[in-house]
Amino acid sequence: MGCTNRQAADTIRFISQLLEIRGEDPFRVRAFQRAAMAIEGLGEPVCSMAPEQVLAVPGIGPHTAAQIRELCAGEESSLLQDLQQSIPASVIALLELDQVGPKTVHRLWHELGISTIEDLEKAALAHQVSTLKGFGAKKEEELVKAIARHRRSTGRMTRVAAEAVLREVTALLVEGTYTIAGSYRRGRATIGDIDIVSTEAPAEVNSRLVSLADEVIDQGEKRTSIRVMGQRVDVRFCTPDQCGPMLLYLTGSKDFNIKLREIALSAGWRLNEYGVEERTTGAHRTAATEEEIFSMLGMDPVPPELREDRGEVEAAREHTLPTLVMADDLQGDLHVHSRWSDGSMTIAELATAGEERGYQYIICSDHSASLGIAHGLSAAEVRDQQHEIEMVNRTSSCQVLAGIEVDILSNGSLGLPDRTLQDLDLVVASIHSGFHQEEDQITRRIIGAIENEHVDIIGHPTGRVLGQRDPYAVDLHRVIEAAALHRTALEINASPFRLDMDDTAVREARDGGIVISLGSDAHARSELENMSYGLLMARRGWCRPADLLNTRDLSSVLEWAA
Repeated sequence: MGCTNRQAADTIRFISQLLEIRGEDPFRVRAFQRAAMAIEGLGEPVCSMAPEQVLAVPGIGPHTAAQIRELCAGEESSLLQDLQQSIPASVIALLELDQVGPKTVHRLWHELGISTIEDLEKAALAHQVSTLKGFGAKKEEELVKAIARHRRSTGRMTRVAAEAVLREVTALLVEGTYTIAGSYRRGRATIGDIDIVSTEAPAEVNSRLVSLADEVIDQGEKRTSIRVMGQRVDVRFCTPDQCGPMLLYLTGSKDFNIKLREIALSAGWRLNEYGVEERTTGAHRTAATEEEIFSMLGMDPVPPELREDRGEVEAAREHTLPTLVMADDLQGDLHVHSRWSDGSMTIAELATAGEERGYQYIICSDHSASLGIAHGLSAAEVRDQQHEIEMVNRTSSCQVLAGIEVDILSNGSLGLPDRTLQDLDLVVASIHSGFHQEEDQITRRIIGAIENEHVDIIGHPTGRVLGQRDPYAVDLHRVIEAAALHRTALEINASPFRLDMDDTAVREARDGGIVISLGSDAHARSELENMSYGLLMARRGWCRPADLLNTRDLSSVLEWAA
């Protein structure tokens, strides 16, 4: 197969964006958008389907099918090549900015001659952008902030981007001879450099790494550093009996490692990445595992996600570390979208996907009608959807919960009336607009939703999109206090592009007795895998199984919501 469904969908969607930038017919643009969604919703690889089967998929027409055939043959789309030749790469790069879509890029390029991010910054600062119809001073200010965020974010990757690099590198390593370390292993939401510990012979590995690298930064017997897909990868070599201290050193944060070295010094040892040395005799001890080093220091093993020097070292010495939640503890997913709004799965497909993952329940939490861009549901459509859910649940071992992701409007009201919300199993309330309001106003909007007796969960509480949109101004301390008072759950949105709340907020909520809800925010079947990212954030926030709503069985979840 030439590509996966995700890769095909991403390429087809990218084509739709370039068509819009070039000013093509809107009907043609929408045809490619529909085809991308159709591919994401397929239950089988598009590249394994016969051409007539692809054409039979609703949303895929002859023109889009032709591009899909090229991708499945391992070729680059001829249309994509044409578009990329006709549009400067620097113009396409404008899409990387938060709140800059293809329609905006088209207007900036064709009406103002803006072809680079630098051009846009100069034009915005000179108040030239506000001369365009529909653009104002506020839009100019937002663009300047978006450019600043883009520059700050270019040094770090999302976990998805890091995994793409890791797939390339680890394909060249022998299974069982390497471990990924660094901030990736700690479960950080964004990753800087990628660290790998290898016990293979350096000479054998280096020749493979060099063949892959875009750039060889350094090559040696102890460490080789390369750049792959524009990102730095450091591979450290050690013998199997040195793997414990090396992995410990390369995984922990700087402050965590300093704390461990201080403990070792107080016990008469020197600790480094190669082992432990007795200060008086100079005797050197190695360790094949991290657990051996922790034992030498009189500590319980600290899970990688906690190694930030936030109290975990003291807890490990006092044997009071929490037993962190694990994937097997999860009984369901509490934030999923269907075809009824902007998702690609039917209700029946939601149930089947939940069954495949061993879930007791999976919520259907489509957008409310107030969020027009997401094809949200009206009150009548919610009732119709509930009927379909009831029919599907008659034959499914995984129960689809009737829910909604209701919009918290800019004026503080909710996007659907209480009489509609009261009939649902679970209600998630989220902010999707009015991001630039003052902190007190946004905080009061969220607290108002918390105080509504029908709202069970606050979705993505800070609204951040990693590398694209900063959190909106919100007083999370007040939100957490209100959630505790009204027994409302706060969500860890597990999308790798959100991971909202972050680990420090999760820890504060958990310590405040708040129930944490974990939701994949899946819009396609493949995105149900997002739960693994959210689980890492929960573990970084010191969450135990009892801290998550998702670890409760179906009857307990419904009882809690009621």
